[in-house]
Amino acid sequence: MSTESNYRKWWKEGVVYQIYPRSFQDSTGNGIGDLRGIINRLDYIKSLGVDIIWLNPIYESPNDDNGYDISDYRSILADFGLMKDFEELLDGLHQRGLKLVMDLVVNHCSDEHQWFKSSRSSRDSLHRDFYHWWPAEKGVPPKRWSYFDVASNAWQYDETTDAYYLHYFSVKQPDLNWENPALRKEIYDMMHFWFKKGVDGFRMDVISFLSKEKPYPQLPENYTPEQYISFYAKGPQLHNYLNEMHNEVLKHYDAMTVGEAPGVTLENALDFVDEDREELNMFFHFDLMGLDRAEGEVFKMNPNGWKLGEFKKVFSDWDAVFAKKGWGSLFLSNHDFPRTVSRWGNDTAEHWRNATTLLHTFLLTMRGTPYFYNGDEIGMTNIRFENIEEYRDINTINKYKQLQELGEDLQEFIEDQKEAGRDNARTPMQWSDDINAGFTTGTPWISVNENHRGKVSVKVQEEDQYSPLQYFRKMVSIRKEHIGLVYGQYELIDSNNEQVYAYLRSWNQDRFLVMLNFSTETLTYSLPKEINYNANKLIISNDRVRDDKTYKEFMLRPYQAVVYKLI
Repeated sequence: MSTESNYRKWWKEGVVYQIYPRSFQDSTGNGIGDLRGIINRLDYIKSLGVDIIWLNPIYESPNDDNGYDISDYRSILADFGLMKDFEELLDGLHQRGLKLVMDLVVNHCSDEHQWFKSSRSSRDSLHRDFYHWWPAEKGVPPKRWSYFDVASNAWQYDETTDAYYLHYFSVKQPDLNWENPALRKEIYDMMHFWFKKGVDGFRMDVISFLSKEKPYPQLPENYTPEQYISFYAKGPQLHNYLNEMHNEVLKHYDAMTVGEAPGVTLENALDFVDEDREELNMFFHFDLMGLDRAEGEVFKMNPNGWKLGEFKKVFSDWDAVFAKKGWGSLFLSNHDFPRTVSRWGNDTAEHWRNATTLLHTFLLTMRGTPYFYNGDEIGMTNIRFENIEEYRDINTINKYKQLQELGEDLQEFIEDQKEAGRDNARTPMQWSDDINAGFTTGTPWISVNENHRGKVSVKVQEEDQYSPLQYFRKMVSIRKEHIGLVYGQYELIDSNNEQVYAYLRSWNQDRFLVMLNFSTETLTYSLPKEINYNANKLIISNDRVRDDKTYKEFMLRPYQAVVYKLI
């Protein structure tokens, strides 16, 4: 595989660190994280060795969905600061050699955006066709499912003009009508605005949903949420819009683009990221995020959990898709999903450290751009709230209301949310063992996890050379030292083993062996005979290893991760 400049890209070789501004660092004492707080932590961010910051939305918003309901795309929410604070943050990142990727939320906006206020005021409004309207005289519109609606109904009746508007998410998040070229021009102009500010790219929220199939055909009554999502991702004009966005905006900048793409499959993946198509650099698929979910559900956990063989298959299948064209993304959590070590590892006191560092090792030795969510580096865990009053997420709150109206078992739902709830990821960053984990001097907008008083804080881990934080820094450095861990061919070993995930990475003459024990047992693991080498050189391990350099039988302790270079 060539390493010529037309193949090597900064966004392929970089490590991404996602920051959820509301929960990162409060500089004012009002309990809400802000831009000044991030500025105050820039040296820490740089010390991690990461290259690219993905910043969740900081735009003007009434915060129905924590900033994903935007009322002004060119203004900063006062809770976060001023535009001059953003410009200082951007300068501070660039001075440290870091890139900034903003969140682009253009499938929908807030019902408090001026466009929507105008659109709903009259059927003759200049902005009427910026949204999807169904006149009431045509009867009830064809059923569409909504993520956050209490009734799971994506059509909301609005009496002002006696019509329904479409909202795939909250009732306060009307979907934008991309079929209208005037709307698209407004969005492209807004993207230019931020690029001219100096941002380095966009993470594009639910980008696979942009195109709607009109005139809104009837769908089967028994459609599950998963089936609706698959339908939403197959709008007839989607690729035309993404190509137009590339031509109108993206090709004018050295930009990174990553699309959130629910409903996109292995079969149509390259339609989005084949370089010849000029659409996106990469996207987030949801095959892994659905691995431990109940059948047909989007957020409810499967009580039977997940199997390592299935986990391997997801990553191996997706790696194969991008083996010759396109590029993949690697992530285990973000602001929409439970904490990494609680979900894919083991957050008990006995295994938390090894499980956290095993997952660091995994993401940083796979092919694709790795994404880490703030707090992953120190192994932050699910908070597991005990009652609905502690939740802040519209998804959990509205689902609770829906089940309450249906007379369902609410305690069962709360137990499920302890593992599935999005607020598990949104608790404040744990900087120290001080009050409120050093996040704020006031009352935090959402509760702080009590385990910040133990080992799960930056301050404690800075002082421990064996901590997850220190291991994370070493592992990032190792990825940068060995280009084969970025671009090298991936080869799965022993696909049916339900305890060990082992694979090779090969690049020119270099070969790397990665072994990950995803179990609570100490194991003896033997490599297949066909894997030949004379000796091995230890690159990194999160636990003790034998000294013999030539063996092909390995002892792996619980959640041990080890990387060798084969000689």
